[in-house]
Order: sequence, then structure tokens, then C-alpha cells
Amino acid sequence: MKLISKLAAAGVFAATTALSGAVALAADHTLTISSWSPPTHGINAKMWPKFVEMIEEATDGKVTAELKLGLAPPPAQFDLVQDGAADLSIIFHGYQPGRFTTAKLIELPGYEGSAEAASVADWRAYEKFLKQADEHRGVKLIALHTHGPAQVYTVDPVESLDQIKGLKLRVPGGVGSDVGTALGATGIQVPAPKVYETLASKAADGVVMPMESRKGFKLTEVAPYTYEMPGGFYRGSFAFIMNEDAFDALPDDVKAALEEKVFGEPLSRAIGQVWDEIDAEGRQATMDTEGNAINEASEADMAAYKPVADAVTAQVIEEVAATGVDAQAAHDFIAETMKNYGK
Repeated sequence: MKLISKLAAAGVFAATTALSGAVALAADHTLTISSWSPPTHGINAKMWPKFVEMIEEATDGKVTAELKLGLAPPPAQFDLVQDGAADLSIIFHGYQPGRFTTAKLIELPGYEGSAEAASVADWRAYEKFLKQADEHRGVKLIALHTHGPAQVYTVDPVESLDQIKGLKLRVPGGVGSDVGTALGATGIQVPAPKVYETLASKAADGVVMPMESRKGFKLTEVAPYTYEMPGGFYRGSFAFIMNEDAFDALPDDVKAALEEKVFGEPLSRAIGQVWDEIDAEGRQATMDTEGNAINEASEADMAAYKPVADAVTAQVIEEVAATGVDAQAAHDFIAETMKNYGK
């Protein structure tokens, strides 16, 4: 019988998770999760429950976790965990420009494969190349993952690449912002939870995000038009982080079980799988919503985007190399890992 997450006790996941009071009561250690996304978003509805299921199974129910919403805005999550105000959180690297340079490698356009493949490749590249940059110092890094290919969603139809020039687009930071600039858009940087109101108030013409946002952030209501580039314009990079003292306080056998069965590649893979699932749900929501349309990039637009993507890639590799990491080798490793993933 599967162990069930204590997250349900807060009522956040009542619709998706059965409540098992026995597991929650039996746990010796309850960790606090801080989350900044909406209650029904896939991060809260599926990712955190999957994480808690994994830690409960790995520790025979000795460790569980409970979710708290609204403790701090998205850019403050790293410091929140570092300071011990929460034990765990998920961060989007692009929300803190200049802090996570090496994280931009996985965000680059041109990779082949799913969010699961990208998440596993990212973790392996971190272990092999990127760890030396020590960009997550101050917290314990327990997983890395990406969302699926990001596309452009607009208030008015966009049917060709050159129509993006001059638009006011919400961009996320990281490579997403680099791409927006390269395409001639005026970037507006706000955290994902503010995207709906930014578009509804007409402060932006559109947004660049993954397909899950069509459902997760209700973009079908305020940005009905999708302009889709095969492979996406970029992939966003995330990290699951944990307070170091909270981890150190756990018994040695529990820490060993978490390190072996959950943290690192197992959790990165599992969360990547979840993101592929919620991306598919976002696409379906778009197709099912009256007035929404998906315009696919033409072959000419794909050809026109390639030099833009190549220029952004060269720029990012130069930035990452400046940290002392073998950036070109790491990029090639990611591309090869994703291309052969599952084969």
C-alpha cells in the first residue's frame, strides 16, 4: 500500500490525494515546504505530493512534509530556505539574475527531448561539470529539473516570427530573457504568479512560458493565441532545495535512505515526468478552450530562428565558461544525454 502525503492534511490536495492520517501521525520528522505557485498548479497538485510520497516510502514513514503557501514571493525562496524559515522549496533560477549562471546551460534552445530527459541530463551535467561552480551554496541541492519547451502566448494572433519584434512580452529571466531580447521584444520580468494579472491589465502583449501555464496559470483566458516553435524557444531551469541544518538533524539511517533513493537523479527524473504530464494537460486545455488557437512556426521561421538560437547559445557558453566550468563540454554532454535518453 502506498504511503500518502501529509500535504493533503492542509486541504490543498484534497481533490487529488487521499488523506492518510496514520502515516502523518507515525512520522518522526515533519518537514515544512514553502511553495509560491497557485494551490491547484501542477507544482502543488502533483510535484510536491510525488516528493512526499518518495520520502515517506524511502524512510518507511519516518519522514513526511507539510505544505505552506504564501510565505514569500518566488525570488525570495532561496533565502527563505537558507535562513531556516522553511525546510524545503523549489526555485526558478532565472528569478535571480547573475546568481545561477551555470543553470542557463540546460535552458538553451536546440536540445531534443522531454522535460524528463532534460531533468536527468541536467542532474548528470551538474554532477560531472557544474557542481564546482557551487552556485547553490548555503542550501542542500536535492534535485534539478526543467519545464518543457516554452512557447509564445499572446493577446492578439502571432503567425510569424517577425511579429514578435516590438511586442511587450513577459519574460522569466535566464535564457528566456536572452531570447526575448534577441527577437526584438521588450521584456517585462514578473514572477509566474503575476502573469495573469499582467496580461489581464494589458501591461504586456504576451508571455513566453511552457504549455503547462495554459492551465496552471489560466492563460487560456487572457492569452488565447499560441505561437509554437518546434523544440521551443527555451526551457526553464528549477532546483529543489533543502535547509542544510534540517537535513543534518535527521538520523543517519534516514539521511542515507534519502540520498540513495530520493535525492539527485531519482527525484529529478520523477519531477521531469510530472512536468511532461502537466505540459500535455496545458496543451489539451488550449485545444479544448473556445477562442484559443495554436499557430505553428513555418519552415522559414524555423530557419530564421536558428541563427538567433545559435547566437544565444554562444553567449551563454561564454558566460558559463567564465565561472571556470568547461561549458562547451557540459553543453555537448547535455545534448548527447538527451538525444540518447531512453534508448
